[in-house]
Amino acid sequence: MPWRGPRYEGELPTLGYQVINWMHTYLAAPDRSEYVPFRLTREQAQFVLNLYAIDPRTGERRYRRAVLSRPKGWGKSPLLAALTCAEALADVVPDGWDAHGEPVGRPWATLRTPWLQLAAVSEDQTKNAWAPLLEMLREGPALDAYPGIEPLDTFVNLPQGRIEFVTSAATSREGNRPVWCVLDQTEEWRQSNGGVKLAATLRRNLGKTAGTSVESPNAYIPGGGSVAESSAEYFKRIREGRARDEGLLYDHREAPAETDMADRDSLMAGLRHAYGDSAAQAGGWVNLDRIAAEVWDPDTDPQDARRFYLGQITHASDSWITQPEWAAVADVEKTVGEREAVVLGFDGSRRRSRGVTDATALVGCRVSDGHLFLLGCWEQPDGPEGEGWQVPVVEVLATIEDAFKRYRVVGMYADPAKWESHVATWEAKHGRRLKVKATAQHPIEWWMTGGRAHLIVRALEKFRSSVVENELTHDGSSVLTRHVLNSRRRQSRVGAQIAKEHPDSPRKIDAAVAAVLAWQCRVDALAKGLGKEKAGVGAPGKGRVIVLR
Repeated sequence: MPWRGPRYEGELPTLGYQVINWMHTYLAAPDRSEYVPFRLTREQAQFVLNLYAIDPRTGERRYRRAVLSRPKGWGKSPLLAALTCAEALADVVPDGWDAHGEPVGRPWATLRTPWLQLAAVSEDQTKNAWAPLLEMLREGPALDAYPGIEPLDTFVNLPQGRIEFVTSAATSREGNRPVWCVLDQTEEWRQSNGGVKLAATLRRNLGKTAGTSVESPNAYIPGGGSVAESSAEYFKRIREGRARDEGLLYDHREAPAETDMADRDSLMAGLRHAYGDSAAQAGGWVNLDRIAAEVWDPDTDPQDARRFYLGQITHASDSWITQPEWAAVADVEKTVGEREAVVLGFDGSRRRSRGVTDATALVGCRVSDGHLFLLGCWEQPDGPEGEGWQVPVVEVLATIEDAFKRYRVVGMYADPAKWESHVATWEAKHGRRLKVKATAQHPIEWWMTGGRAHLIVRALEKFRSSVVENELTHDGSSVLTRHVLNSRRRQSRVGAQIAKEHPDSPRKIDAAVAAVLAWQCRVDALAKGLGKEKAGVGAPGKGRVIVLR
């Protein structure tokens, strides 16, 4: 019976149903003592439906790249092996619409000789998907249905074309014309092992044939410079509206940030979420009790446990705040109403040398409960659009004035570097009515540089401890999150400060600095007895949302 399941997200047409039915008809389940038809879980099937979505405007595939990020044992390798078989033989190339308006496809062999590649940075890694691929073809009906298939140990001959595995050890892959590439375990693909160069080469080659690539990483370590991290940053640009092309399908699932690995109930709930319907408790094959035992093994590094079993993107060795810590205090349901008491934090920039311009950011913090929200962040665009870019000063000034009009601003701390004249203007215009002042002479000016190292270290530590102790919340802004997670811990003679990974890094931290300034202003507001308003008009959650991103 033809497989029917969940529709593609967004209800776009998809060739995914035909692909799933082909897999179920012609492939064998790997790692079995005797023939069993290959079957997808509903979660795996949903990825296939999404991957083969058709853009109704063009009639072409919606995505040219995809990332499937899941914990170890979820079933990434068999799924990608099955997809490789389908790309080699099934009707995967869009070919118009039938009488009912549904998309139809045709095989690659009707257009060109299909060439498919499974890539990794080492030969051992290629076996992850290669071994199940051979079993699927050797033991399944495809061997009889498609005369000419030869699943050999090191390559597969097709009736037309070939499937092969490649590694970064190959002298050159430039000039190949594949229609499909699997990039396995890209959290390990780095500049040092040739992975970054291999990924770039494969994608250039796929561009010649309008082919597709799929990455299958485990959770990456931020700051490691891996291909998986680069793809995640590309997706963040898409989500933030900063990318010119949106042809990336990004499918990542991880355990909730609040998962406590020391608590059995919390850990098991986190594992059930991360493994989905691949877990034995949901009818799958992963024994979560055994996974929990691996997590608790004293020889298992806790960070590795979070990456490999919970799917959590944790932190670099010098991270200031980790992804689970920051995600645990996100609260996207909170709203900030007009005329509520808030404080502001501002970190500005204008221009820098070498074509790299820091961002300018404005962050608000509600005094009553410590809820942080991003009011604005101005960043240099990527690519040619960013050449010669400067911060739109007029827009920044307008956003600040709007904040003073919409909220009851009781304090504002701003790092005045390169904005001294504007900070002086804000002090002259708003200084008198501010109840929290940096100093009597300069109520807004709060330097993050110079001879104030002790004050800066204390402010940073207060912010970090408030995150770890769940004493604040934030609005879940992807921009603010990115800047906080980009921040690296740097030890000075008076304590830990923060900086970018290197001075000319494109990974910004300015919104994180603005958040620290807002939080310090809120700490000082509480010390003055502010933030104790009674519930009622203007209380948290009342009025319309004023969060500007």
